[in-house]
Amino acid sequence: MENLLNKEPVKRVQEFIAQFDPKLKVLSLNTTARTAKDAAESLACDVGAIVKSLVFRADDTFLICLVAGDKRCSLNKLKKVIRNKKVYITFDVDGLDSSLMPATGTPEPGGLFWDETIKIIKTAAKFSQIV
Repeated sequence: MENLLNKEPVKRVQEFIAQFDPKLKVLSLNTTARTAKDAAESLACDVGAIVKSLVFRADDTFLICLVAGDKRCSLNKLKKVIRNKKVYITFDVDGLDSSLMPATGTPEPGGLFWDETIKIIKTAAKFSQIV
């Protein structure tokens, strides 16, 4: 994992973080962090301290929804940020709950279920233009 910290994209992130707050740093874990639960166990913290992300492309910009590891995306907040915008949606199967998508390389216990996925798509369809 030490080689990971020497990769150019990681170095760019480290430089950006150092400009934002010099006390922050990028960590390389010796254990898996593929899921919010795994990350919490690797860092010996509550799953709520882990941040999950959903990324949407809306018009000519990207929106990122940061959600605590033990929470779900707020559809009310989502519709406020995508309202009347052109939105591109794609789902990575790794983000779906492992009970729905067990064959993925990075199963996500506690990931999105079908009903949540459909609600996100319906919210986007109602309040934005899906492209």
